[in-house]
Amino acid sequence: MPRNLKPEFLLDPGVFYLNHGSFGACPRPVFERYQAYQRELELQPVDFISNRLFPLLSKARQVLAGYLGTVRENVVFVPNATFGVNVIARSLDLAAGDEILATDHEYGACDNAWSYLCRKSGARYIRRPVDLPVRTRAAFVDDFWAGVTEVTRVIYLSHITSPTAVILPVEEICRRARAAGILTVIDGAHAPGQIPLALDDLGADFYTGNCHKWMLSPKGAGFLYAHPRVQERVQPLVVSWGWSRQPGIAFESDFIDNQQWLGTDDLSAYLAVPTAIEFMADHDWPAVRAACHELLGEALAAVERLSGCEPVYTDDTFYAQMATTALPQLTDPQAFKRKMVETYQVEIPVTAWRDRHFLRISIQGYNTGEDVGRLIDALRMQSVLSPGG
Repeated sequence: MPRNLKPEFLLDPGVFYLNHGSFGACPRPVFERYQAYQRELELQPVDFISNRLFPLLSKARQVLAGYLGTVRENVVFVPNATFGVNVIARSLDLAAGDEILATDHEYGACDNAWSYLCRKSGARYIRRPVDLPVRTRAAFVDDFWAGVTEVTRVIYLSHITSPTAVILPVEEICRRARAAGILTVIDGAHAPGQIPLALDDLGADFYTGNCHKWMLSPKGAGFLYAHPRVQERVQPLVVSWGWSRQPGIAFESDFIDNQQWLGTDDLSAYLAVPTAIEFMADHDWPAVRAACHELLGEALAAVERLSGCEPVYTDDTFYAQMATTALPQLTDPQAFKRKMVETYQVEIPVTAWRDRHFLRISIQGYNTGEDVGRLIDALRMQSVLSPGG
């Protein structure tokens, strides 16, 4: 069993923090490296931005690409996965009658991005219903693929869904889509750091993810991957200096340059990503993930015994370090959540999907059985979960 990593994090020790999935949490050495870059920037802003920044970004992307199973030329930093989805959605030449096929488990902000673009273009955003529990991967693939039509131009899927925390079998969907000439856009907001990735083998055309969630980097660090066969389709969301290739500046490619230089900004979070990857390597992260997964399974079983609700998953291969468990219907889910944190000091989200309510439990290397025990004690005190409640 790996040692508990709680002392390595900056989290309030008075809070039982079971919500890593929302915004992540950054270890002390990673945060210190992040602040060190910020100090270097302020010490000599002109030298740092004009001379040092882009070589440092290139090196950071090299480390990130290796971690993600690709090469530096295929990945560029963006602030977050939602930004990456917007870049791709706005780059595609969608026309009236075209369809984007997704599930009804997608992240709301990205649903908004696609819906907004469809409103402007006349395309249609199709959210195919996927029932819980997902019985088998093959059943999901067949059922989802039945939603493909002759006007399906794009498939958009979460690798790990946000409201329901289900790992979807995106590899097979990408394989079928590639054979059918349909573009694939995978939202990997929760995947990097939580499950192993090999993006070149995955087969997606586009994949965007966060480094600041399960990869432990500072807030505001994400990435956008584009396979070489589709990189020329990617347009700048913000047109700035990278688009015009100023003399004296070393450029790499249209894909990289159009996204990387968006004007004056503090990119220290990007530069700290290699330190986050080093932190995981130094602490045997496969073992940490396995221990977190085991503790999460115990937490799910305990909550399900208390709530009497059916499990969300048929087996534990459908979740990693984040999972949901159904709750009896809540009259005021926000009040329930506030009471959990204000009265019991348990920070945990209540998610909603198809008019049902769920607890989404995240287990990271700083969590212990004490956190889970506190959660169970708090739930016992909530009348909504008491027998007959």
